Amino acid sequence: MTQQSGDNTTEPVSWFHSLSTATSVSSLPGMVHGEERTPLVNQSDVEAGRTSHVQYGSSPSMRTSTSENTGVELPKDTSKRNSMFRKRVRYYVPSTAWIPDYSVSLLGGDLLAGVTLAAMLIPQSVSYGTSLAKLSPTTGLFAAAIPPIMYSLLGTSRQLNVAPEAALSLLVGQAVSDYRRGDHHTRPEDADAIISTAITFQVGLFASMLGFFRLGFLDVVLSRALLRGFVTAVAFVITVEQLVPMIGLVALENKMNPESTLDKIIFLLEFSWSDHHKPTMLVSFGALFVLIFMRTLKGYFRRTWWIERLPEVLFVVVLSTIISGYLRWDKEGVDILGVIPIKTGGHFFSLPLKQSISYIRGTTSTAVLITIMGFLDSTVAAKQNADRFGYSISPNRELVALGAANLFGSLVPGTLPAFGSIIRSKINGDVGARTQLASLVTAGITLLATFFLLPYLYYLPRCVLASIICLFVISLFSEVPHDLTYYWRIRAWTDLAMMFLTFSLSVIWNVEIGIIVSLIISLLLVIKRSSHTRLNILGRIPGTDQWGPIADNPGAEDVPGILIIRIRESLDFANTAQLKERLRRLELYGPERTHPSEEPRRQPASTLVFHMADVETCDASAVQIFHELLETYQNRGVELFVTHLRSGPREMFERAGIEELLGSEAFFATLGDAMASIAQQ
Repeated sequence: MTQQSGDNTTEPVSWFHSLSTATSVSSLPGMVHGEERTPLVNQSDVEAGRTSHVQYGSSPSMRTSTSENTGVELPKDTSKRNSMFRKRVRYYVPSTAWIPDYSVSLLGGDLLAGVTLAAMLIPQSVSYGTSLAKLSPTTGLFAAAIPPIMYSLLGTSRQLNVAPEAALSLLVGQAVSDYRRGDHHTRPEDADAIISTAITFQVGLFASMLGFFRLGFLDVVLSRALLRGFVTAVAFVITVEQLVPMIGLVALENKMNPESTLDKIIFLLEFSWSDHHKPTMLVSFGALFVLIFMRTLKGYFRRTWWIERLPEVLFVVVLSTIISGYLRWDKEGVDILGVIPIKTGGHFFSLPLKQSISYIRGTTSTAVLITIMGFLDSTVAAKQNADRFGYSISPNRELVALGAANLFGSLVPGTLPAFGSIIRSKINGDVGARTQLASLVTAGITLLATFFLLPYLYYLPRCVLASIICLFVISLFSEVPHDLTYYWRIRAWTDLAMMFLTFSLSVIWNVEIGIIVSLIISLLLVIKRSSHTRLNILGRIPGTDQWGPIADNPGAEDVPGILIIRIRESLDFANTAQLKERLRRLELYGPERTHPSEEPRRQPASTLVFHMADVETCDASAVQIFHELLETYQNRGVELFVTHLRSGPREMFERAGIEELLGSEAFFATLGDAMASIAQQ
């Protein structure tokens, strides 16, 4: 366990200050004989389900019992029920644990982290809303301000910052563009914001349902290669999308209307040299150069805290706005942000289904994809911070918290889906965030900026927003060379193929098609591997009475006419269906990979011994298939024996009639006993 000190550093602490290693070991005999009278844990606390609470940043030795503080004795049953209820509330609503126990020593780090993130997040959210989602800047700002409020109450991660993400905003932008290209004569004036609200509402609903049904394990189903291919494809697509405004081809793009990323690449190659806008290019690439230079400079001064904390994004936004207003770049043809009306309808909050019901069916696939990818990114970020700061998270409760955050955000018309970010959460922890108060501070500052600071960004060039996005995209490309060389070095051809497939489909068609096809292939590979029962042929190791896999022990002796099979996992309906074919191939060809057209390398077995020490469970379908398999071998005249059978599968075999089929004399405790009996026969 770790203790948070006032200077935002973690120190190891012991829960049992009164026990040293020497005293604990020496007192063990006394404990056994009843001489030790001091329990390590208060027994009444254990029985009543009470836990002692400690303020964040304080020592565990300061813990005191609730009953000792109040001096009031409650009836045992009532006290137990109340204590259990409090434990459940603190578990499912983590804010009821950290808010009452908040330590003032953590306030400085949380405030600094909140202000730092706000300085980075405000221009970033404006960029995501306008350049990626094709919506108003307020959509990104509301997504950075509203959902974090709900997540801070329900989330289990203390450093996770919930806000719009580049990849997810891009998916929303593609859905909006698809509706714009469609023939919608009756679409309302604010249809784009309604589409975004419909997607955000569905994302919140799907995430909450996944959490309630305890499907938080889905993050282990998708391979690292698939995620890397997706992230790389998203980074590439975003780069292509942002090159259009950075070169000054927005008006021409609206006229030509290229659809896929491949079409936009061809569009850029065709018109970049002849139709580019020189002032826009100078501003955008100049801003990108300053951003990269400042970020690189900060890397050389990591030990100088005030240089490392410089918000380069905020600096470029403020500087470019001032220069643009002074030099009137808008008169030179540079597209500026202009007046940003804050449109939320008649009320700030409104029910999302009121207007967006007609758009839900056409955006469901996008919402499902955003839910999966957002949860994966959030889970990785939350787990990294939990490991770093020494606490645990629950993926299921994270899903519920993220779902509730997006449902809450969908109450504000035109809000983007919001999820956690690895980069933002890492910065949050580095600066000093130790609770979700930092996210609340960020949300408060962002909300104030939305209503009071946007008019001051009137002259902000839109191409600068595209440059900001390109800066964050560079970090998405950073791990690609490492992963490529890693997969190549270990000859992981399947992972490389999955990575390139995801990337290619996302670029040629769209990101949605790429990730859906890759998801289907990934799930099929998981199913294929789970249906492949792990089997070993055992042989006697020379000079010993031990038996080992022939494939791992080249000198192991194979007993002629006897096939000893060790089943290396539990049996279920999935991996038992192909058991008969697997056994036939092992019987005829051995453990080596051989084409079925080749001649058999082994003689058919007259005796078959099943080593089942690794079979812990067996479902009904597996037992039924196994029974049919044994009958087939019996009809062939093959002698059958079973060894090392555990009590659970043995009971299933008895009920299914397998023991009656083979006879009790076919079951042995060890493989040695079975082989001795076979030798006697």
